[in-house]
Amino acid sequence: MSLVKALTKSDAVRAVLCWLGACYIRLVHASGRWSVQGGEIPEAFWRRDEPFILAFWHGRIMMMPYCWRRDKKINMLISQHRDGQFIARTVSHFGIDTVAGSSSRGGTAALRSMLRALKSGQWVGITPDGPRGPRMRASDGVVQVARLAGVPVIPCGFSSGRRRLLRSWDRFAVALPFSRGIFIWGEPILVPKDATPEALEQARRAVEDSLIAVTQTADRAMRHEPVEPAP
Repeated sequence: MSLVKALTKSDAVRAVLCWLGACYIRLVHASGRWSVQGGEIPEAFWRRDEPFILAFWHGRIMMMPYCWRRDKKINMLISQHRDGQFIARTVSHFGIDTVAGSSSRGGTAALRSMLRALKSGQWVGITPDGPRGPRMRASDGVVQVARLAGVPVIPCGFSSGRRRLLRSWDRFAVALPFSRGIFIWGEPILVPKDATPEALEQARRAVEDSLIAVTQTADRAMRHEPVEPAP
């Protein structure tokens, strides 16, 4: 075990592991039959070059690079922890930039970076329950960013017919090759710039409820028992 830990601390080893992870994600997508439900929702924003915040649960991050148009610049908010940096290096192989921080922690630097990206016409991706949970419970960070930037939040979830659910806090979904899969987009959620604390809480709950809905609908479409949020 100590040898494994020592190896994973090596920058060269981590780089190879991230490259292999990206190769696996490409294999899963290329060998599967993937469909999209609600794809006209983000497509309308992309067509008008209107930024929005892509929201998805931490446990469904694996295939998210394939819900996105490669010609549209997105910056993903990623944890500063070691596992977050592993994810950051993996998604960089898909042309996705990252901002270090979290939806609940990470400081003003991450917030400024996200606002700068959105105001410059780019897009931002956030896992509202990351980096440590509770599972499928949205922090208020995502709606605060939406309020300050004046852009909507659009939820997205995926599921696949063949998969493994890890016993991690987020029940991370590992999609397997040669499987059906589906991405489901929800409706945009707007947060007024002058939102009161009560309105912000209402928006946070709307994001959480919509994300639960699209993720569980995707699970049912693939004939799985849906993953439930933490109590």
